[in-house]
Amino acid sequence: MSNHLDYEINKELGECYLFMGDLEKAEQYYTKAASSNGIHPDPYLGLATIAVQKGELDKAHVLYSKAASIEPGDKALAGMALVEMETNRQDAAFDNFSKALGLNPENMVAIYMLVQLGHVLGRLEEVVPHMENYLSIDPLKHDVRYSLAGCLVCLDKADEAREQLDRILEHDPENAAARELLDQIRS
Repeated sequence: MSNHLDYEINKELGECYLFMGDLEKAEQYYTKAASSNGIHPDPYLGLATIAVQKGELDKAHVLYSKAASIEPGDKALAGMALVEMETNRQDAAFDNFSKALGLNPENMVAIYMLVQLGHVLGRLEEVVPHMENYLSIDPLKHDVRYSLAGCLVCLDKADEAREQLDRILEHDPENAAARELLDQIRS
């Protein structure tokens, strides 16, 4: 069997066992996939997921880093950032979520975690361009637009926040959260 075919089979088996919740079998097959073909990040992402589920956060971070060193993808960077958040390394997490969004502006985990960290770290000004970038791709994603409006309110940019909320209400007049925030801004 060729190395590539061996890699694909072991990776697929790892994914199947992970999906079924058999972490030991998943780990076994992901490890085989990683050893048969070290040029793909997927087995390391799978092994990192298993490590997170086992509570082995330092190991997970190493595996996400390995995946990112093979191919700097948004999933590996967001994974590293999630581990960094859990281990009180918020600035590193913020930077890795930002890098993940630089590679894939539609990574929803990175967007929402970046908003959360932006509030905690007082870095909302840096979050806004990522949200605007996302909305240039999917302008009708009201959850992102609402989060952007909330950030703008916190940045004392009420007029810009009102514009975002008005856009939500144009398309979804029954959006209670947007209506409530708009009422708060107006009062």
